[in-house]
Amino acid sequence: MAIPDYQTLMLPVLKLASDQQEHKLREAVEELADEFALTDVERNELLPSGSQGVFNNRVHWARTYLKQAGLLDAPKRGVFQITERGFSLLAENPDTVNVTLLERYPEFQEFRSRRKDKSSDENKGNGTSTETPEDALASAYRAIQSKVEEEIIDLIMQSSPSFFERLVVDLLVNMGYGGNRQDAGRALGKSGDGGIDGIINEDRLGLDVIYIQAKRWDGTVGRPEIQKFAGALQGQRARKGVFITTSNFSKEAVEYASLIESKIILIDGDRLASLMTEYNVGVSTSGVYEVMRIDSDYFDEE
Repeated sequence: MAIPDYQTLMLPVLKLASDQQEHKLREAVEELADEFALTDVERNELLPSGSQGVFNNRVHWARTYLKQAGLLDAPKRGVFQITERGFSLLAENPDTVNVTLLERYPEFQEFRSRRKDKSSDENKGNGTSTETPEDALASAYRAIQSKVEEEIIDLIMQSSPSFFERLVVDLLVNMGYGGNRQDAGRALGKSGDGGIDGIINEDRLGLDVIYIQAKRWDGTVGRPEIQKFAGALQGQRARKGVFITTSNFSKEAVEYASLIESKIILIDGDRLASLMTEYNVGVSTSGVYEVMRIDSDYFDEE
């Protein structure tokens, strides 16, 4: 199942605390992950910043909202416990606990009025937003990233073949291949030997080489093109190759590349654009936003 949003987690968190015991937040995250039968992938999924797990972050925010409404208390750092108000709410047997329900409590209304980072839905007062502030940042980041990657491919398709070759060189060098740009530039585009556009060192010492096919395509790259490239590799007694295209690969092409002895990495347009943004090729930073989090060690008096 998908990772539940923080509002969906509010009632389970409150019920977890209904035993009147003190619960460590870290342990609660694990218990709730088991309750929702999250997979290892879902448990380990990180926010784009890489600073915290998505599920962990949402449990934290569910706890925070319940605490601000007076339903939970924090007797000590990293621990929460249900309050009498929390018991009273559970006695009503609610189907769900969400922001709209929490608005009945004056303390929560005051908390919300203090927050300056409300989502657009919350600003409208309907309380329907299921995103934590970190979720909202992640959504905005993905939207911007997707738009940039679309523009990258459009610009590549408008460029010359020689520019695309230089782009591939820059990307591979930024990824750590080919030594320096001058060496890589001399290597790429010199072979022209039956399906091979260039050769680049895998490491700075040149202990192994990678053969490259780099083509701007409008249509899907099929199995015959990969077979041709694989044959060229065999002719060079090569073991490794990278096929880079601006379009995509057919299912048959992908299956063929996974079955042959030579190791051929297929990089389609989507992955190419993603790698370019990751390794800062053809893009630049437009702004930096620092997201603060509590330094627990600072507040630990023990």
